[in-house]
Amino acid sequence: MRILLTNDDGIRAPGLEVLEAIARQFSDDIWICAPDEEQSGMGHALTLTRPVRLRQHDERRFSVTGTPTDAVTMGLRRVVPAAPDLILSGVNRGANLADDITYSGTVSAAIEGALAGVRSIALSQVYAKEGAGNDVSFDAAVEWGAKVLAPLLETPLPKRTLVNVNFPPRPASDVKGIRVVRQGFHDYSRGTVVEGRDPRGFKYYWFGLEAIEHTLDHGTDLEAIDEGYVSVTPLQLDLTHHASLGNLAERYGG
Repeated sequence: MRILLTNDDGIRAPGLEVLEAIARQFSDDIWICAPDEEQSGMGHALTLTRPVRLRQHDERRFSVTGTPTDAVTMGLRRVVPAAPDLILSGVNRGANLADDITYSGTVSAAIEGALAGVRSIALSQVYAKEGAGNDVSFDAAVEWGAKVLAPLLETPLPKRTLVNVNFPPRPASDVKGIRVVRQGFHDYSRGTVVEGRDPRGFKYYWFGLEAIEHTLDHGTDLEAIDEGYVSVTPLQLDLTHHASLGNLAERYGG
C-alpha cells in the first residue's frame, strides 16, 4: 500500500513524525509532501498569485512553499510516482472539531485527496492547556492511531468523502475508546479578538487565543472528545442543502 503523508503544521512538525510512525505500521511505501512552514487556518486555499517551489529533503520526503492543498497537489502530480492508495494528513497539533474544520488546513489536505479520488483521513491531537507551545503531548495519537486506522482501511468509503479523526487530550491509558460521531457546532458569538500594540505603537489583533464556548450536543465530535473518546467523523464534499432545492426552485417558477 502506497501512502502519502502531509499536514498543515509544516515539514518539521513533531506531529508529522508521529504520523509517519503510525503509517509505517501498515506500509513501508511512505511518501511525504508537506508545507515548508506552518499553514494552520489556511483552509482549502490554493496558491495562485505566486510560484510554488518544491524542495526535496531525501528520497521520499519533500516540502512546498505553499498551503496544505498545494502540498497534496504537488504530492500527487510531481512527487509520488504512481497514485497513492491512501492520504493521511496530520497529526495536527490541536483540535479540528465541529465547524473549525472549515478553517482547517489539515482537513482541507484530506479534502484535496478525496477530490482526487484517493482515500483520505485527517488526524488531530486535541490539547487542553492554552499556550502549551512545544509541550503538546501526542501520547493518545501514538497509541491509538493504528487502532483507529485499521478499521478505516478495511471499510469502503463513498466517492468524495473523507474521515476526520481527533484524539482526546489525555494520556493514552485514559482514553476510553473510539466513537463514530457527527460534526458538532461551536457558539461563535463567544469568540474572542485580542487587541495589542506593537513596539512601534501600532495596533494589531490576534484571533482565537481563548477557547470558544460550545454546547456538547449528544452524538457529536465535541461530546466524544470531552468524554475521553477518540472521535471519528465521516465528512462529505457535497455542500448542497438538498432540502431547500424544491422550495427555492418554486420561487423561480421551477
